[in-house]
Amino acid sequence: MTSTSLLEGISSPDDLRSLTATQLENLAGEIREFLIEKVSATGGHLGSNLGVVELTIALHRVFDSPSDPIIFDTGHQSYVHKILTGRRDLFGTLRQRDGLSGYPDRAESPHDWTESSHASAALSYADGLAKAFELTGQANRRVVAVVGDGALTGGMAWEALNNIGDAKDRPVTIVVNDNGRSYSPTVGSLAQRLASLRLQPADNNTARAGRAGRTGKFHQAMTLLRSFRERVKSILMPQELFSALGLKYIGPVDGHDIAALQDALSYARSYPGPVIVHTLTTKGNGYPPAENDEADQMHSTGVINPSTGRAVQARPRSWTDVFAEELVRIGHRRDDVVAITAAMAGPTGLARFAERFPDRTFDVGIAEQHALTSAAGLALGGLHPVVAVYSTFLNRAFDQLLMDIGLLHLPVTLVLDRSGVTGRDGASHNGMWDLTLTGAVPGIHVAAPRDGRRLTEALLRCLSVTDGPSVIRFAKGAVPQDVPAVRSTDGYDVLHESTAAGLDGLDGLDVLVVSYGRLTDLASAAADELETAGHRVRVVDPLWVTPVSHTLVELVGQADLVVTVEDNGVHGGAGQMLHRAVTEADISTPVRYLGIDQRFLDHGSRGEVLAEVGLDEESVRHQVTEWVGSEVAR
Repeated sequence: MTSTSLLEGISSPDDLRSLTATQLENLAGEIREFLIEKVSATGGHLGSNLGVVELTIALHRVFDSPSDPIIFDTGHQSYVHKILTGRRDLFGTLRQRDGLSGYPDRAESPHDWTESSHASAALSYADGLAKAFELTGQANRRVVAVVGDGALTGGMAWEALNNIGDAKDRPVTIVVNDNGRSYSPTVGSLAQRLASLRLQPADNNTARAGRAGRTGKFHQAMTLLRSFRERVKSILMPQELFSALGLKYIGPVDGHDIAALQDALSYARSYPGPVIVHTLTTKGNGYPPAENDEADQMHSTGVINPSTGRAVQARPRSWTDVFAEELVRIGHRRDDVVAITAAMAGPTGLARFAERFPDRTFDVGIAEQHALTSAAGLALGGLHPVVAVYSTFLNRAFDQLLMDIGLLHLPVTLVLDRSGVTGRDGASHNGMWDLTLTGAVPGIHVAAPRDGRRLTEALLRCLSVTDGPSVIRFAKGAVPQDVPAVRSTDGYDVLHESTAAGLDGLDGLDVLVVSYGRLTDLASAAADELETAGHRVRVVDPLWVTPVSHTLVELVGQADLVVTVEDNGVHGGAGQMLHRAVTEADISTPVRYLGIDQRFLDHGSRGEVLAEVGLDEESVRHQVTEWVGSEVAR
């Protein structure tokens, strides 16, 4: 980037308004170069932001942010918005501890109105904001929601559209960023209609209408275009559908033509009621490695070589890989096993199952609620569905898990990827709530394996549960080396016993450390610290988080102190579930919890966030020493 670059002269949206058409095109090119350079160095959402460069420029030329709120759904495509609103110099810290968030962040800028990074929510935010402006005498303010076509596969988006369209004089502009994809190609009948619309001559007519607007003939051209659409309305179903909901439809518009975008958005801004502007974009636009990436157009990347788009370091074998491989093996043996994804077959590992068993794999779009109740229907029909979602997205489908699956005691297995602390994607992506949620469902079985081998064993156990739902949770990233058991029982594996180290007969306490999932290294650190202080320690890993086994409860009764270790929120988590079972058994052994603080955690590396909440070796050693000291002093 040279010292005379246009981009260096942009510190707010106001700086865009004096630029000529040629300068705007050059600015778009500079922004793409900037994105490729910065995101290659830090990792982040690259393809999705390369696709909205011109669209974001046009939005900030036409609308008056932050007075006119611009809300991005899901927010991963807000990098260009951040660049244009004064945060360009922070991009070297993108997704780093105390640096720039990878999503909208209200603490960063008044131009960020929300921090939502769960799909299909922006329209509801926009509906509420528009109502608030109307009630407070600010009806001149326009609310803009930028929604991907993938987000329109979520039911919440249509609930909001139903309300937005009902208010004929409330100004809301909905920009549909139609690139035919979410993580992977958008699915469903609406997606098929949008795809057909992309291929029709109306594309060119709309572009011509935009150009006519700049010569004073925009409305005349729009009238001709509407007449044309009437003749092909059986094909152009989205326009008819949106119009039936009370929404003015404009488009489709070339999403990489700034002038056409400005014409359409200006018309939308002047329209007195709700408007949909249908824009056509290409994910990864202008960067060949992204455009040619068949998987997801480099939706999200780690650190890459900007020239080639290839990862700087080879990706290690992950928890997701282990799950994906085992499910395929199971699929060959069991015809009753089927798979469901909510638009994330690749990220959750189901793409491999889909390649082998396409007729037994169902992508329902970004619709977790529907995914779970559809799974319930599959189970009612005699099959065993496996629903793979990110842990954080299970939050959206708790009612379906509880009432549509749990109440009917249906054999549905949920596979929760990215459980615990995920790190750089921030508060809304940490999977620290699932044990609390799933533990409330009567009859559920939940497994938190400690390594790859136990993950395959846990998946087999879950698929053997026939009288209710089952859950398996695992972390983001590389799968650790297997942690062998000293011995096993029907309720838990023993990972360490002090008697094996010759500490039998010491005057210290008998301490039981119960480790759930990935954090066995912390349990081992606690054991080392306690043994050094002269205490006897046993470390165990339960086969199930819930139901809590009777053998584990009996083992607690033999200890002087129990310490639980988990990467879930403490409230309602694994430790509290064990403590309740112990209390109901009339056992008075004190139980102390090592878990995640019940708060929203800022972005950073997984290790940095764990250290912040006291789940690093130094903090764990210090905390267990304090707890044991308190028990000794009694």
